[in-house]
Amino acid sequence: MQSTDRQPETHAWRRGLEPKIGLSGKLLLLTIPLILIAEILIYVPSIANYRLNRLNDRLAAANTAALVLDASPSGRVPDSLAKQILDSIEARAVAIKMGQQRRLLASSDLPTKVDHVVDMRHVTPWGAILDSFVVMLESGNPAIRVIGPAEGNAEFIEVVIDAAPLRNAMYRFSSNLLLVSLTITSLTTALIYLALHFLFVRPMRRLTANMVNFRRDPESPASIVVPGPRGDEIGLAERELSDMQRDLVSMLHQKSRLAALGLAVSKINHDLRNLLASSQLLSDQLSSLPDPRVQRFAPKLVRSLERAIAFCQSTLSYGRAQEAAPDRRSILIEPLVNDVRETAGLADEAAITWVSAIERGLTIDADPDQLFRVLLNLVRNAAQALESLPRGDANLLQIRITGRREGSVTVLEVSDTGPGVPQKARDHLFEAFHGSVRAGGSGLGLAIAAELVRAHGGEINLVEGTIGATFRISIPDRPVDLHSLRNERARA
Repeated sequence: MQSTDRQPETHAWRRGLEPKIGLSGKLLLLTIPLILIAEILIYVPSIANYRLNRLNDRLAAANTAALVLDASPSGRVPDSLAKQILDSIEARAVAIKMGQQRRLLASSDLPTKVDHVVDMRHVTPWGAILDSFVVMLESGNPAIRVIGPAEGNAEFIEVVIDAAPLRNAMYRFSSNLLLVSLTITSLTTALIYLALHFLFVRPMRRLTANMVNFRRDPESPASIVVPGPRGDEIGLAERELSDMQRDLVSMLHQKSRLAALGLAVSKINHDLRNLLASSQLLSDQLSSLPDPRVQRFAPKLVRSLERAIAFCQSTLSYGRAQEAAPDRRSILIEPLVNDVRETAGLADEAAITWVSAIERGLTIDADPDQLFRVLLNLVRNAAQALESLPRGDANLLQIRITGRREGSVTVLEVSDTGPGVPQKARDHLFEAFHGSVRAGGSGLGLAIAAELVRAHGGEINLVEGTIGATFRISIPDRPVDLHSLRNERARA
């Protein structure tokens, strides 16, 4: 009930975290300041350069006028002509310096003071930028004295001009430049935006939409993203997401199968334990009969029923995090192997030949019930593999169990002369629902055997290069605690 109450709150919280502006909107918001920055970077040096070019034009015109005025025979020209020359070069006065002498060539309406002096021979980029904005931000019509190199033997030439015409020209240039640069940058930004939209935003939207759909139905294979042919990071992300989704779908199907299997087994387990309990009562009554054959087989029947009941009680243990810890002790292997043979139904009259090659007196430090389960699973798998072969000579249908000691490690091998394990099953041999090679198999036997062997600190492997299939089990002895051993001997 608590989780049900929290679900609307969780969805509301997630809705609150959903972005209000998508990638396209953020990309558009990012391009606007980029346009402004580009405009500033284009405009600032351009307007400064335009002002310098205008001043250089005035100096060039002044140099031409100086040649005309200096060529006058009397050294002076009429005021009307001087005014015409000054109006043509948009200046109030023109002066030239030769040696130590400064000569005013022409003047008209000279201002009482000069507000700005610009020496074109020593202009820095930063100073040109600052002076440009000073001229544009000023009001009125201040006078500007411009100094520049002169032609001929003159040291420099000076020209006095009004700031208003220069300011108006700079404003016209600014408006034209702004219009052209806005057009160019807008087109460029639009192309960049479209390129980024098609290259990145649309694939990201596709991935995001797929993730949302996959979250709604994670068990549907139709929700798996289909990767495109791109070889960049987005293509890699699509392929990795597709592989991850396929693995997740497979895992969810496996979990669903495990859940369904657990429910079915729990139902069967309840009734089966009742039936086995009744069979155990009957076996107890049989054991009281004086018949020698009954007395011979009754203990084995009772032991088999006890194992079956114990198996029923631990049927669902595979669904837990791990099996119960093994109750290890030193046991003889040969009697345990004989019990496995009888439980598997491989008696002397069976169609499958049983070969036991256990070293005499070989012991193992293990849990007898868990080791019995391991060997029984392997033997049953071997018998089922041999049953798929055509019936013929019994010597050709063979199950062999060998056991030996290698230092502190006990090695057991269960082999058969069946068709072997196909490569497809070898890739996931000891995983639940993957290791079965026959139709109808659950694939749990090898997974359970591997878990029990690892719980003993051992290993189980498929031996390569053998006829049929050979599984090798290696279980090391537990390390001896010498201190505890001395204490036990002292107490004894």
